[in-house]
Amino acid sequence: MSECHRCLLGLIALSSLLTGVSGEDDVHVFISSGEDVRLPCNNALHNALQDCTSTTWLYNGFNHSAAVELIGLGIKRKDTERHERLSLESDCSLNIRNISTEDYGSYTCQQWTGVNREKHQGPNARVYLHVLHVSSSQTQISSDLSVSLSCQLYSYPRLSCDDSGRSERIHLFWVNQAGVKLNISDSRYQISSSSDPCIISLNITLLNEDPNREWRCEVTHRDQVKTSVTHTVKSSDQAQTTTPVPNSQDPSTTNTPETSTGT
Repeated sequence: MSECHRCLLGLIALSSLLTGVSGEDDVHVFISSGEDVRLPCNNALHNALQDCTSTTWLYNGFNHSAAVELIGLGIKRKDTERHERLSLESDCSLNIRNISTEDYGSYTCQQWTGVNREKHQGPNARVYLHVLHVSSSQTQISSDLSVSLSCQLYSYPRLSCDDSGRSERIHLFWVNQAGVKLNISDSRYQISSSSDPCIISLNITLLNEDPNREWRCEVTHRDQVKTSVTHTVKSSDQAQTTTPVPNSQDPSTTNTPETSTGT
């Protein structure tokens, strides 16, 4: 692919990103860090599904001021940071293994036709990838002490989680291992949140029975649970673990693509 062609791809992707945060056919995928994800290419040409030589995937988001080409006419770019974790399925959807907080952002699937693949076949198919991640500042804990957990939703363009009535309706919650939302009236729980960026923090004063107990952060979009991350509090002689939990609406999958209806 020529340098001019790559420049053209970048300009088209950037233009499409600037036209609005959400379009009629945009897809939102929520995933927990550490999981694998599949991003659908909803504009794939039926006559090109065998080799995806008409398909180009572009990325825009973390630490990038312009669109980056990940897949060019069915071929992976080897000079990208994600190269080893990327693959194409037979339907030209994009697979990303071991998602990190640096993978969130906007992914655009384009189709190119013509003798030399010089004709852009629109419209673009855009997928927004939102990554849920839990972190803790403590490496060792014991009873009668406290542990602080922070849960953040990484998104680009950045989504706000609040009750302002916006159509996204993004919310973060902390629940216990029984799936019950933590009651802030319990004095040993201190919960604080930020709407932009979307973060909810939990400080727990530990009891003797708390080691090996799970605490889960869930994200809901339009009142539906999309994904969650479980953090297990271990005693001081054990390591703490954080485990992604598949979407509760569909236990067979690890992510939930959702087509946006616009704002």
